[in-house]
Amino acid sequence: MVVRTLRVALVGDFNPSVVAHQAIPKALNLAGAQFGIDVQPVWVHTRSIFEVDAQFEGFEGIWCVPASPYANTLGALAAIRYARENGRPFLGTCGGFQHALLEYARNVCGMPEAEHAETDPDAPLRLIAPLACSLVERSDEILLAEGGQIRRAYGQARIAEGYHCRYGLNREYESRIFHDALKATAHDRKGEVRGVELAGHPFFVAVLFQPERRALAEEVPPLVTAFVAAMAG
Repeated sequence: MVVRTLRVALVGDFNPSVVAHQAIPKALNLAGAQFGIDVQPVWVHTRSIFEVDAQFEGFEGIWCVPASPYANTLGALAAIRYARENGRPFLGTCGGFQHALLEYARNVCGMPEAEHAETDPDAPLRLIAPLACSLVERSDEILLAEGGQIRRAYGQARIAEGYHCRYGLNREYESRIFHDALKATAHDRKGEVRGVELAGHPFFVAVLFQPERRALAEEVPPLVTAFVAAMAG
């Protein structure tokens, strides 16, 4: 029997000590097994990203992974833009969420000066700013908007997922980011944005939490399953 193969670009700077980096290939394998698909993850170091079209056209999906700041921020943003503009299934988790927002702000919302406070703490427009409460090695409840792709993936309105982050979206700029196709569809109990998705795109989802960690306990992460399903078409 011929097994279908899907290639996924893991955009980020691989570090074997990062828990999420350990979990992501396993999560993809578990999700692919549900469809009888061989999912092949390929690590793409941000320093290697220059010819975006040529580098990513051979992948069925792009996952911007945790553990930023990246060696080449502009490379990561270029990969995200490629997925967004070419209808390529995209998943961003943790740092991938933060950079998906940066890419959209700079290239769609007319905010070229948008920055990440971790790499530019004195920037006038800190789109990504320190969280009021650090979420390093913590789990928290997340509320999912009805009708969104994240909600459909989990099949319920409330979930709990793990985090490893200190930065999130600066609420001061929410009205400038969420006025068109980009929707905030996951929030914590205080209303802070924890997940976004792009309307009209086959699958463009970014979340601040790390659903891939479920795979380390042999659980199939629902959001990763939805990502693989989108790649499979």
